[in-house]
Amino acid sequence: MRFAFWRDWTKGPQSQPVAAAQPVSAPRPIANASSELSDVDLREIWQALVRKRAWIVVPTVAALLLSLTLVNMITPRYKSESRILIDGRENVFLRPNGERNDDRATVDAEAVTSQVQVVLSRDLARQVIKQNKLAELPEFDSVLKGVPIWKSLLALVGIGRDPLQMTPEERVMEAYFDRLTAYSVDKSRVVVIEFQSRDPELAARVANSIADGYLVLQQAARQNQAKSASQWLLTEIEGLRKKVADADARVEDFRSKSGLLVGTNNTTLSNQQLGELNTQVSNARALKSDADAKAKAIKQMLDSGKPIEASEVLNSELVRRLSEQRVTLRAQLAEQSSTLLDRHPRILELKAQIADIDRQIRDEASKISRSLENDARVAGARVDSLNASLDQVKRQAASTNGQDVQLRAFEREAKAQRDLLESYLAKYREATTRENIDAAPADGRIISRAIVSNTPAYPKKLPIVLIATLAMFLLTAGYITTSELLRMTAPRGGIVRAPIAPLRDTHPQMAAAVTEVEQVAGQLRNLGEAARKITIVGAHRDEAVTLTALTLARFLARNAKVVLVDLTATSPTLSAVSSDPSAPGLTDLMQGTASFGQIITKDRLSGVHLVGAGLNASQRALLQLPRLNLAVDALLRAYDHVVLDAGTASDLPSSLIATQAHAVVIPDSAIKRQARAVMRDQLLASGFIGVTVLTPPVGGASGMPDAKVAAA
Repeated sequence: MRFAFWRDWTKGPQSQPVAAAQPVSAPRPIANASSELSDVDLREIWQALVRKRAWIVVPTVAALLLSLTLVNMITPRYKSESRILIDGRENVFLRPNGERNDDRATVDAEAVTSQVQVVLSRDLARQVIKQNKLAELPEFDSVLKGVPIWKSLLALVGIGRDPLQMTPEERVMEAYFDRLTAYSVDKSRVVVIEFQSRDPELAARVANSIADGYLVLQQAARQNQAKSASQWLLTEIEGLRKKVADADARVEDFRSKSGLLVGTNNTTLSNQQLGELNTQVSNARALKSDADAKAKAIKQMLDSGKPIEASEVLNSELVRRLSEQRVTLRAQLAEQSSTLLDRHPRILELKAQIADIDRQIRDEASKISRSLENDARVAGARVDSLNASLDQVKRQAASTNGQDVQLRAFEREAKAQRDLLESYLAKYREATTRENIDAAPADGRIISRAIVSNTPAYPKKLPIVLIATLAMFLLTAGYITTSELLRMTAPRGGIVRAPIAPLRDTHPQMAAAVTEVEQVAGQLRNLGEAARKITIVGAHRDEAVTLTALTLARFLARNAKVVLVDLTATSPTLSAVSSDPSAPGLTDLMQGTASFGQIITKDRLSGVHLVGAGLNASQRALLQLPRLNLAVDALLRAYDHVVLDAGTASDLPSSLIATQAHAVVIPDSAIKRQARAVMRDQLLASGFIGVTVLTPPVGGASGMPDAKVAAA
């Protein structure tokens, strides 16, 4: 803020340094008046455990012996397991015609879980129980060896079920499922089947029976599916055969009534005749054009006197003989010319003969030309006749177009029914074949068969004994330790302490400064929008401005969102209360090396957010950039109050700290009341919308409280 009057206020004769106040001793901490608890002594707890060791050792040894006795009394069970891989197996030669590709859909986790439920199905259980005669074993039917009295008593009080009230199948099923465990291995398509029994051979045999029965059940399901499909297809095929016969009969009946008889290539006679006439017309036109062209070419050769080189003339028998005679006469003429003169009678005779032959050739060419012209006229007459016949056939075809459209509709319907019948017949043959094949593959295959185990799976003697012994040890030791802790932490009486002295009675000068800042905070809070941007300006470069700004921000933050922006430098006060003293600041934001989220930290003693000037003090010139106004405007949109710590404002632009801002001034203590009024007017004239000048001397050298007092 480059104001000439402000330099006068801060550097003029009236701005004299004020003697530093005596350091204020921190108030003596006052103890709470609650009851004092004695410290916990671990040595005493250990001595108590040693002293009462009999209460730990005896129950622990008793638990050890009791657990050993119980695990040895329990009848052991042996466990065997078999594994099935669910891979959606299918014979490629038994697939339908539409599924001949080798790529099959991968079995998903839900499908594997569904197969586990198939293994646990009651239908499969009945087959396994019947196959292994489990209903005849006392292990699975407890009634065969007599029902204990305690089970009947428990059933009377509603705990458990009375075996005598259950059917034999229910008793065997309950024992069967109690010993059966089926689950899928994580991240695989493998199903594990575990079965426990007192007889290890029986456990292995039942586990293998379950796996084999599962595969048989899957094969039977596939065959039943094919059988159901073939039965349904057979019913549909019978109905489709009648529909196809009716559709074909309807087509033939309509064709006979409308006269749309079918010729070759499955076309009606009228359409076939129309095509043939079209072809004949085209051929006649081609003949006429060819004859006209040849006759014209020969005539042009005759008129121009050029040699006749047309193929029709050269291929004539008469022209061929005349040409041979002409060649012979020319040879004789050439031979006689070597000895006779041009006027010799023999020479003249030969020339006359050659001229007569040329005339005959030209006459023959003229006849051929006239013959071609006659052929062209005949072809033209044929074209006219064929065109008349074609027009008549066209009129006849146009009259039957409507009937032809209806006939095609009947034919399409008959074809659709026929195609559907053929597809159903093909599927019926495939379903019948799949139904009659006994080796249809199941959805899985056994990859590991159960073997006889010699190690009991239940009970686990060592873990049970260790857990029972350790649990008893911890229970008794914990009970003794808890009793000793309760004895040691029992209340022993209280000490009444003196009440806390009020802050204003402790240090009147500090209390007055804090009270005035609190009052200013209340006034600014009541101003609303006129005090959202608050600039703190001081007459000296010390911590007074920063402490005043921090105290004011903390008072405002009691019921509003407040951010304190440091425009001076890295303040030790703000570094002491900031949650991140090494955070970047405004200069880093202007350089683009930091974002808003990185430069905003938090006051550890209140809810005030803090924004520093920057890590590098040499970049302070960046605070004069106009872009800084945009950053302050962004903070105004996010916070209720933005408090600017401007220090002495000697090098800050007025647009940054004065625009739409309320100034809080910390003047020199030597400034009189009248001078304060003049200062207020000058600040209002410079662009501030409001000015508050603090009255008591505040600041580090003027008695401003430290950060802990300001936080009160």
